[in-house]
Amino acid sequence: MSSPLLFSAFVMNTASHILHGVWRRPDARQIEFNSLELWVNLARELEAGLFDVIFFADVAGLYNDFNGSYRKHVDAGLQIPSNDPSVILSALAYNTEHLGLAFTSNIVQEHPFNFARKISTLDHVSKGRIAWNIVTNALVNAARNFGQALTLHDERYEWAGEYVDVTYKLWEGSWDDGALLQDRESGIHADFEKIHRIHHVGERYSVEGPHLVAPSPQRTPLLFQAGASEAGMRFAAANAEAQFLVVPRPEVAASIVETMRGLLKQAGRRREDVKFFQGLSFVVGSTEAEAVRKSKALDEMIDDETMICHLGGGMGVDLGAYSLDDPVTDIQVEGIRSILPWVQAAVVGREATVRDIGMLTGTSSRVTGTPEQIAQQLAAWQEAGIDGINVINATIPGSYTEFIEHVMPELRRRGLAKEAYTPGTLRRKIFGDDRLPPTHPATAYRGAFR
Repeated sequence: MSSPLLFSAFVMNTASHILHGVWRRPDARQIEFNSLELWVNLARELEAGLFDVIFFADVAGLYNDFNGSYRKHVDAGLQIPSNDPSVILSALAYNTEHLGLAFTSNIVQEHPFNFARKISTLDHVSKGRIAWNIVTNALVNAARNFGQALTLHDERYEWAGEYVDVTYKLWEGSWDDGALLQDRESGIHADFEKIHRIHHVGERYSVEGPHLVAPSPQRTPLLFQAGASEAGMRFAAANAEAQFLVVPRPEVAASIVETMRGLLKQAGRRREDVKFFQGLSFVVGSTEAEAVRKSKALDEMIDDETMICHLGGGMGVDLGAYSLDDPVTDIQVEGIRSILPWVQAAVVGREATVRDIGMLTGTSSRVTGTPEQIAQQLAAWQEAGIDGINVINATIPGSYTEFIEHVMPELRRRGLAKEAYTPGTLRRKIFGDDRLPPTHPATAYRGAFR
Protein backbone atom coordinates (compact mmCIF):
# COMPACT_ATOMS: atom_id res chain seq x y z
CA MET A 1 0.00 0.00 0.00
CA SER A 2 1.30 3.46 -0.95
CA SER A 3 1.72 6.26 1.56
CA PRO A 4 -0.69 9.22 1.25
CA LEU A 5 0.32 12.20 -0.84
CA LEU A 6 -0.09 15.75 0.45
CA PHE A 7 -2.44 18.10 -1.42
CA SER A 8 -2.24 21.87 -1.75
CA ALA A 9 -4.75 24.08 -3.58
CA PHE A 10 -2.76 26.65 -5.57
CA VAL A 11 -4.78 29.88 -5.78
CA MET A 12 -4.35 33.63 -6.00
CA ASN A 13 -6.61 36.49 -4.95
CA THR A 14 -7.10 37.56 -8.56
CA ALA A 15 -9.16 36.58 -11.60
CA SER A 16 -6.34 35.26 -13.83
CA HIS A 17 -3.61 33.40 -12.02
CA ILE A 18 -1.97 30.60 -14.06
CA LEU A 19 -4.32 29.40 -16.84
CA HIS A 20 -5.04 32.75 -18.42
CA GLY A 21 -8.26 33.47 -20.29
CA VAL A 22 -10.26 30.79 -18.49
CA TRP A 23 -11.92 33.39 -16.25
CA ARG A 24 -14.27 34.01 -19.21
CA ARG A 25 -16.02 30.67 -18.65
CA PRO A 26 -19.45 31.03 -17.02
CA ASP A 27 -18.50 28.59 -14.24
CA ALA A 28 -15.29 30.47 -13.38
CA ARG A 29 -16.17 32.15 -10.10
CA GLN A 30 -12.62 33.39 -9.59
CA ILE A 31 -13.84 36.69 -11.07
CA GLU A 32 -15.53 37.12 -7.64
CA PHE A 33 -12.08 37.28 -6.01
CA ASN A 34 -13.07 40.43 -4.06
CA SER A 35 -15.68 38.37 -2.21
CA LEU A 36 -14.64 36.95 1.15
CA GLU A 37 -17.43 34.38 0.82
CA LEU A 38 -15.72 32.86 -2.25
CA TRP A 39 -12.57 32.11 -0.26
CA VAL A 40 -14.33 31.00 2.92
CA ASN A 41 -16.53 28.60 0.98
CA LEU A 42 -13.53 27.27 -0.96
CA ALA A 43 -11.53 26.74 2.25
CA ARG A 44 -14.44 24.83 3.79
CA GLU A 45 -14.77 22.67 0.67
CA LEU A 46 -11.04 21.93 0.62
CA GLU A 47 -11.14 20.94 4.28
CA ALA A 48 -14.12 18.66 3.71
CA GLY A 49 -12.08 17.11 0.88
CA LEU A 50 -9.07 16.63 3.22
CA PHE A 51 -6.70 18.95 1.37
CA ASP A 52 -3.68 19.82 3.48
CA VAL A 53 -3.15 23.44 2.47
CA ILE A 54 -4.72 26.32 0.61
CA PHE A 55 -1.73 28.11 -0.87
CA PHE A 56 -1.97 31.72 -2.03
CA ALA A 57 0.47 33.04 -4.61
CA ASP A 58 1.08 36.80 -4.66
CA VAL A 59 2.96 39.58 -6.44
CA ALA A 60 3.89 43.10 -5.39
CA GLY A 61 3.94 44.56 -8.89
CA LEU A 62 3.22 43.96 -12.55
CA TYR A 63 5.15 41.53 -14.69
CA ASN A 64 7.47 43.07 -17.26
CA ASP A 65 6.05 44.85 -20.29
CA PHE A 66 4.77 42.97 -23.34
CA ASN A 67 5.25 44.74 -26.66
CA GLY A 68 6.61 47.68 -24.70
CA SER A 69 3.56 48.22 -22.49
CA TYR A 70 1.59 46.78 -19.58
CA ARG A 71 -1.66 47.07 -21.60
CA LYS A 72 -1.78 43.29 -22.14
CA HIS A 73 -1.72 42.72 -18.37
CA VAL A 74 -4.72 45.00 -17.87
CA ASP A 75 -6.65 43.79 -20.92
CA ALA A 76 -6.26 40.14 -19.90
CA GLY A 77 -6.46 40.61 -16.13
CA LEU A 78 -2.99 39.07 -15.78
CA GLN A 79 -2.75 39.15 -11.97
CA ILE A 80 -4.21 42.66 -11.90
CA PRO A 81 -6.25 43.46 -9.92
CA SER A 82 -4.78 41.26 -7.19
CA ASN A 83 -5.47 41.58 -3.48
CA ASP A 84 -3.29 40.95 -0.43
CA PRO A 85 -3.97 37.33 0.63
CA SER A 86 -2.67 37.76 4.18
CA VAL A 87 -5.63 40.04 4.97
CA ILE A 88 -8.18 37.25 4.54
CA LEU A 89 -6.30 34.43 6.27
CA SER A 90 -7.77 35.11 9.72
CA ALA A 91 -11.27 34.71 8.27
CA LEU A 92 -10.27 31.40 6.69
CA ALA A 93 -8.71 30.31 9.98
CA TYR A 94 -11.94 31.08 11.84
CA ASN A 95 -14.00 29.04 9.38
CA THR A 96 -11.78 25.95 9.30
CA GLU A 97 -10.14 23.66 11.83
CA HIS A 98 -7.46 21.66 10.00
CA LEU A 99 -6.65 23.27 6.65
CA GLY A 100 -3.17 24.76 6.39
CA LEU A 101 -3.06 28.42 5.35
CA ALA A 102 -0.05 29.33 3.24
CA PHE A 103 0.70 32.66 1.64
CA THR A 104 3.46 34.27 -0.38
CA SER A 105 5.33 37.33 0.83
CA ASN A 106 8.50 38.53 -0.82
CA ILE A 107 11.46 40.15 0.86
CA VAL A 108 10.83 43.53 -0.81
CA GLN A 109 7.31 44.21 0.32
CA GLU A 110 7.54 44.24 4.11
CA HIS A 111 10.17 44.86 6.78
CA PRO A 112 11.03 41.58 8.53
CA PHE A 113 10.15 42.88 12.01
CA ASN A 114 6.58 43.73 11.04
CA PHE A 115 6.27 40.62 8.89
CA ALA A 116 7.35 38.39 11.78
CA ARG A 117 4.74 40.05 13.98
CA LYS A 118 2.01 39.45 11.37
CA ILE A 119 2.97 35.79 10.96
CA SER A 120 2.98 35.14 14.70
CA THR A 121 -0.43 36.75 15.06
CA LEU A 122 -1.88 34.62 12.25
CA ASP A 123 -0.28 31.49 13.70
CA HIS A 124 -1.95 32.22 17.03
CA VAL A 125 -5.42 32.81 15.59
CA SER A 126 -5.18 29.73 13.35
CA LYS A 127 -3.88 27.56 16.22
CA GLY A 128 -0.67 26.87 14.33
CA ARG A 129 -1.74 26.44 10.71
CA ILE A 130 0.25 29.19 8.97
CA ALA A 131 2.87 28.66 6.27
CA TRP A 132 5.07 31.19 4.51
CA ASN A 133 6.22 30.87 0.92
CA ILE A 134 9.59 32.67 0.97
CA VAL A 135 10.25 34.44 -2.32
CA THR A 136 12.72 36.94 -3.64
CA ASN A 137 11.45 39.59 -6.05
CA ALA A 138 12.10 39.13 -9.77
CA LEU A 139 9.83 41.96 -10.96
CA VAL A 140 11.22 45.36 -11.94
CA ASN A 141 7.87 47.05 -11.29
CA ALA A 142 7.64 45.57 -7.78
CA ALA A 143 11.11 46.85 -6.94
CA ARG A 144 10.18 50.32 -8.22
CA ASN A 145 6.96 50.25 -6.21
CA PHE A 146 9.17 50.21 -3.11
CA GLY A 147 11.59 52.83 -4.43
CA GLN A 148 14.29 50.35 -5.40
CA ALA A 149 16.11 49.00 -8.43
CA LEU A 150 15.84 45.29 -9.17
CA THR A 151 18.58 43.44 -7.30
CA LEU A 152 20.69 40.97 -9.29
CA HIS A 153 19.55 37.35 -9.13
CA ASP A 154 22.07 35.78 -6.76
CA GLU A 155 22.22 38.90 -4.59
CA ARG A 156 18.49 38.54 -3.98
CA TYR A 157 19.17 35.25 -2.21
CA GLU A 158 21.85 36.91 -0.07
CA TRP A 159 19.21 39.48 0.87
CA ALA A 160 16.72 36.71 1.58
CA GLY A 161 19.29 35.05 3.82
CA GLU A 162 19.44 38.11 6.07
CA TYR A 163 15.66 38.57 5.94
CA VAL A 164 14.94 35.08 7.22
CA ASP A 165 17.74 35.41 9.75
CA VAL A 166 15.96 38.37 11.34
CA THR A 167 12.64 36.50 11.46
CA TYR A 168 14.27 33.38 12.90
CA LYS A 169 15.86 35.41 15.69
CA LEU A 170 12.47 36.94 16.53
CA TRP A 171 10.45 33.73 16.30
CA GLU A 172 12.91 31.30 17.88
CA GLY A 173 15.20 33.37 20.13
CA SER A 174 13.41 36.43 21.46
CA TRP A 175 11.06 34.61 23.85
CA ASP A 176 11.96 31.56 25.92
CA ASP A 177 9.39 28.87 26.56
CA GLY A 178 7.31 29.71 29.63
CA ALA A 179 7.95 33.45 29.43
CA LEU A 180 4.25 34.35 29.30
CA LEU A 181 2.98 33.90 32.89
CA GLN A 182 -0.27 35.90 33.11
CA ASP A 183 -0.29 35.35 36.86
CA ARG A 184 -3.29 37.24 38.27
CA GLU A 185 -2.26 36.64 41.88
CA SER A 186 1.26 38.07 41.59
CA GLY A 187 0.36 40.58 38.93
CA ILE A 188 3.30 39.46 36.78
CA HIS A 189 2.23 39.13 33.18
CA ALA A 190 5.50 37.84 31.68
CA ASP A 191 8.96 36.89 32.92
CA PHE A 192 11.39 39.67 32.02
CA GLU A 193 14.36 37.29 32.27
CA LYS A 194 12.92 35.12 29.50
CA ILE A 195 12.28 37.85 26.91
CA HIS A 196 15.25 39.11 24.91
CA ARG A 197 16.26 41.75 22.45
CA ILE A 198 17.98 40.30 19.39
CA HIS A 199 20.27 43.24 18.48
CA HIS A 200 20.46 42.26 14.82
CA VAL A 201 22.77 44.47 12.74
CA GLY A 202 23.28 43.41 9.15
CA GLU A 203 23.85 44.77 5.67
CA ARG A 204 20.19 45.69 5.15
CA TYR A 205 18.49 45.54 8.55
CA SER A 206 19.04 46.75 12.07
CA VAL A 207 16.48 45.26 14.47
CA GLU A 208 16.71 45.63 18.22
CA GLY A 209 13.72 43.58 19.36
CA PRO A 210 12.25 42.01 21.35
CA HIS A 211 9.56 40.31 19.29
CA LEU A 212 6.22 41.83 20.26
CA VAL A 213 4.27 38.57 20.03
CA ALA A 214 4.61 35.70 22.46
CA PRO A 215 5.56 32.37 20.85
CA SER A 216 2.82 30.99 18.63
CA PRO A 217 2.00 27.26 18.37
CA GLN A 218 4.62 26.70 15.64
CA ARG A 219 6.89 29.66 16.55
CA THR A 220 8.27 29.67 13.01
CA PRO A 221 5.61 29.06 10.33
CA LEU A 222 5.94 26.09 8.00
CA LEU A 223 8.40 27.27 5.33
CA PHE A 224 7.75 26.86 1.62
CA GLN A 225 10.09 27.83 -1.23
CA ALA A 226 10.08 27.45 -5.01
CA GLY A 227 13.54 28.47 -6.24
CA ALA A 228 15.02 26.11 -8.83
CA SER A 229 18.14 28.04 -9.90
CA GLU A 230 21.42 27.01 -8.28
CA ALA A 231 21.17 29.88 -5.80
CA GLY A 232 17.49 29.17 -5.20
CA MET A 233 18.05 25.48 -4.56
CA ARG A 234 20.86 26.19 -2.10
CA PHE A 235 18.61 28.64 -0.28
CA ALA A 236 15.81 26.05 -0.21
CA ALA A 237 18.20 23.37 1.07
CA ALA A 238 19.17 25.64 3.94
CA ASN A 239 15.70 26.94 4.83
CA ALA A 240 12.69 25.25 3.21
CA GLU A 241 10.48 22.55 4.64
CA ALA A 242 8.55 22.20 1.40
CA GLN A 243 9.69 22.96 -2.14
CA PHE A 244 7.36 23.57 -5.08
CA LEU A 245 8.30 22.21 -8.50
CA VAL A 246 6.65 22.63 -11.90
CA VAL A 247 8.48 20.16 -14.12
CA PRO A 248 7.16 18.29 -17.17
CA ARG A 249 7.87 14.65 -16.27
CA PRO A 250 8.51 12.49 -13.20
CA GLU A 251 12.08 11.71 -14.25
CA VAL A 252 12.89 15.44 -14.26
CA ALA A 253 11.44 15.70 -10.76
CA ALA A 254 13.53 12.72 -9.65
CA SER A 255 16.70 14.47 -10.82
CA ILE A 256 15.85 17.68 -8.93
CA VAL A 257 14.88 15.78 -5.79
CA GLU A 258 18.17 13.89 -5.84
CA THR A 259 20.12 17.12 -6.31
CA MET A 260 18.24 18.65 -3.39
CA ARG A 261 18.98 15.65 -1.18
CA GLY A 262 22.68 16.28 -1.75
CA LEU A 263 22.32 19.97 -0.98
CA LEU A 264 20.39 19.17 2.18
CA LYS A 265 23.27 17.02 3.40
CA GLN A 266 25.71 19.86 2.66
CA ALA A 267 23.50 22.18 4.71
CA GLY A 268 23.58 19.81 7.68
CA ARG A 269 19.97 18.74 7.27
CA ARG A 270 18.28 15.37 6.79
CA ARG A 271 16.76 13.93 3.62
CA GLU A 272 13.34 13.89 5.27
CA ASP A 273 13.48 17.57 6.28
CA VAL A 274 11.92 18.76 2.98
CA LYS A 275 8.72 17.68 1.25
CA PHE A 276 8.49 18.13 -2.54
CA PHE A 277 5.28 19.36 -4.19
CA GLN A 278 4.73 19.11 -7.94
CA GLY A 279 2.37 21.61 -9.57
CA LEU A 280 -0.26 19.91 -11.75
CA SER A 281 -3.63 20.79 -13.23
CA PHE A 282 -6.26 18.13 -13.89
CA VAL A 283 -8.94 17.44 -16.47
CA VAL A 284 -11.16 14.60 -15.25
CA GLY A 285 -13.55 12.52 -17.33
CA SER A 286 -15.70 9.48 -16.65
CA THR A 287 -14.06 8.04 -19.79
CA GLU A 288 -10.78 8.84 -21.48
CA ALA A 289 -12.65 10.23 -24.49
CA GLU A 290 -14.64 12.60 -22.30
CA ALA A 291 -11.47 13.80 -20.59
CA VAL A 292 -9.82 14.48 -23.95
CA ARG A 293 -12.85 16.47 -25.12
CA LYS A 294 -12.79 18.54 -21.95
CA SER A 295 -9.05 19.12 -22.32
CA LYS A 296 -9.50 20.40 -25.88
CA ALA A 297 -12.29 22.72 -24.71
CA LEU A 298 -9.95 24.07 -22.05
CA ASP A 299 -7.24 24.68 -24.64
CA GLU A 300 -9.69 26.77 -26.66
CA MET A 301 -10.28 29.03 -23.66
CA ILE A 302 -6.61 29.55 -22.74
CA ASP A 303 -5.13 32.81 -24.00
CA ASP A 304 -1.74 31.69 -25.35
CA GLU A 305 -0.40 35.21 -25.78
CA THR A 306 -1.15 36.02 -22.14
CA MET A 307 0.57 32.80 -21.08
CA ILE A 308 3.71 33.91 -22.94
CA CYS A 309 3.37 37.44 -21.54
CA HIS A 310 3.16 36.04 -18.00
CA LEU A 311 6.13 33.73 -18.17
CA GLY A 312 8.23 36.20 -20.12
CA GLY A 313 7.45 38.78 -17.47
CA GLY A 314 8.58 36.39 -14.77
CA MET A 315 11.87 35.97 -16.61
CA GLY A 316 12.28 39.73 -16.94
CA VAL A 317 12.02 39.62 -20.73
CA ASP A 318 9.58 41.31 -23.13
CA LEU A 319 8.81 38.26 -25.25
CA GLY A 320 6.57 40.39 -27.44
CA ALA A 321 9.79 41.51 -29.12
CA TYR A 322 10.74 37.92 -30.08
CA SER A 323 9.55 35.74 -32.91
CA LEU A 324 7.52 32.76 -31.73
CA ASP A 325 10.04 30.51 -33.51
CA ASP A 326 13.13 31.94 -31.78
CA PRO A 327 14.91 29.31 -29.66
CA VAL A 328 14.67 29.78 -25.90
CA THR A 329 18.44 29.40 -25.67
CA ASP A 330 18.74 32.87 -27.20
CA ILE A 331 16.92 34.46 -24.26
CA GLN A 332 19.05 36.09 -21.56
CA VAL A 333 17.22 36.56 -18.28
CA GLU A 334 17.76 38.14 -14.88
CA GLY A 335 14.38 37.09 -13.49
CA ILE A 336 13.12 33.57 -12.79
CA ARG A 337 15.87 31.53 -14.43
CA SER A 338 14.35 28.13 -13.74
CA ILE A 339 11.59 28.58 -16.35
CA LEU A 340 13.80 28.12 -19.41
CA PRO A 341 15.30 24.73 -18.53
CA TRP A 342 11.82 23.52 -17.56
CA VAL A 343 10.49 24.58 -20.97
CA GLN A 344 13.37 22.86 -22.73
CA ALA A 345 12.81 19.72 -20.68
CA ALA A 346 9.15 19.70 -21.74
CA VAL A 347 10.05 19.58 -25.43
CA VAL A 348 11.37 16.27 -26.68
CA GLY A 349 13.32 15.76 -29.89
CA ARG A 350 13.81 19.40 -30.90
CA GLU A 351 14.92 22.75 -29.57
CA ALA A 352 12.31 24.62 -27.53
CA THR A 353 11.08 27.94 -28.91
CA VAL A 354 9.31 31.02 -27.57
CA ARG A 355 6.04 29.44 -28.73
CA ASP A 356 6.63 26.59 -26.29
CA ILE A 357 6.94 28.85 -23.24
CA GLY A 358 3.18 29.10 -22.82
CA MET A 359 3.02 25.30 -22.61
CA LEU A 360 4.87 25.15 -19.31
CA THR A 361 1.80 25.52 -17.15
CA GLY A 362 -0.81 25.40 -19.91
CA THR A 363 -0.37 21.81 -21.05
CA SER A 364 2.89 20.19 -19.92
CA SER A 365 1.80 20.17 -16.28
CA ARG A 366 -1.74 18.98 -17.10
CA VAL A 367 -2.96 15.48 -16.26
CA THR A 368 -5.93 14.37 -18.35
CA GLY A 369 -7.87 11.17 -17.89
CA THR A 370 -10.24 9.11 -15.79
CA PRO A 371 -9.80 9.03 -12.00
CA GLU A 372 -8.06 5.67 -12.39
CA GLN A 373 -5.63 7.03 -15.00
CA ILE A 374 -4.91 10.14 -12.93
CA ALA A 375 -4.24 8.03 -9.83
CA GLN A 376 -1.81 5.91 -11.80
CA GLN A 377 0.07 9.01 -12.96
CA LEU A 378 0.20 10.44 -9.44
CA ALA A 379 1.67 7.15 -8.24
CA ALA A 380 4.44 7.62 -10.84
CA TRP A 381 5.15 11.12 -9.50
CA GLN A 382 5.33 9.72 -5.98
CA GLU A 383 7.80 7.05 -7.11
CA ALA A 384 9.97 9.87 -8.49
CA GLY A 385 10.22 11.39 -5.01
CA ILE A 386 7.25 13.77 -5.01
CA ASP A 387 5.53 14.00 -1.62
CA GLY A 388 2.63 16.28 -2.55
CA ILE A 389 0.64 17.78 -5.39
CA ASN A 390 0.06 21.52 -5.77
CA VAL A 391 -3.28 21.47 -7.59
CA ILE A 392 -3.52 24.27 -10.17
CA ASN A 393 -7.06 25.35 -11.02
CA ALA A 394 -8.75 26.25 -14.27
CA THR A 395 -11.86 27.41 -12.44
CA ILE A 396 -12.71 28.14 -8.82
CA PRO A 397 -14.29 26.24 -7.20
CA GLY A 398 -14.97 23.78 -10.07
CA SER A 399 -11.47 22.38 -10.49
CA TYR A 400 -11.32 21.49 -6.79
CA THR A 401 -14.90 20.22 -6.59
CA GLU A 402 -14.22 17.86 -9.48
CA PHE A 403 -10.92 16.65 -8.01
CA ILE A 404 -12.42 16.07 -4.56
CA GLU A 405 -15.55 14.31 -5.81
CA HIS A 406 -14.02 12.11 -8.52
CA VAL A 407 -10.26 11.72 -8.01
CA MET A 408 -9.87 11.68 -4.23
CA PRO A 409 -12.01 8.52 -3.72
CA GLU A 410 -9.81 6.60 -6.17
CA LEU A 411 -6.66 7.93 -4.53
CA ARG A 412 -7.95 6.81 -1.13
CA ARG A 413 -8.75 3.38 -2.52
CA ARG A 414 -5.08 3.09 -3.53
CA GLY A 415 -3.72 4.57 -0.30
CA LEU A 416 -2.55 7.73 -2.10
CA ALA A 417 -4.76 10.09 -0.07
CA LYS A 418 -5.42 10.17 3.65
CA GLU A 419 -8.67 9.11 5.27
CA ALA A 420 -8.65 11.75 8.05
CA TYR A 421 -6.66 14.67 9.43
CA THR A 422 -4.05 14.31 12.14
CA PRO A 423 -4.86 16.69 15.04
CA GLY A 424 -2.61 19.65 15.76
CA THR A 425 -0.57 22.26 13.95
CA LEU A 426 0.24 22.22 10.27
CA ARG A 427 3.83 21.17 10.97
CA ARG A 428 2.62 18.36 13.23
CA LYS A 429 0.27 17.16 10.51
CA ILE A 430 3.10 17.03 7.97
CA PHE A 431 6.21 16.31 10.03
CA GLY A 432 4.92 15.02 13.36
CA ASP A 433 6.09 17.94 15.53
CA ASP A 434 4.93 21.49 16.26
CA ARG A 435 8.40 23.03 16.12
CA LEU A 436 11.30 23.07 13.70
CA PRO A 437 13.74 20.17 14.09
CA PRO A 438 17.25 20.85 15.48
CA THR A 439 18.69 20.39 11.97
CA HIS A 440 17.07 23.65 10.84
CA PRO A 441 19.30 26.76 11.10
CA ALA A 442 16.60 28.79 12.84
CA THR A 443 16.88 26.61 15.92
CA ALA A 444 20.42 27.89 16.55
CA TYR A 445 18.77 31.01 18.00
CA ARG A 446 16.95 29.13 20.76
CA GLY A 447 18.51 30.40 23.96
CA ALA A 448 21.04 32.50 22.04
CA PHE A 449 20.14 35.88 23.53
CA ARG A 450 20.16 35.23 27.27
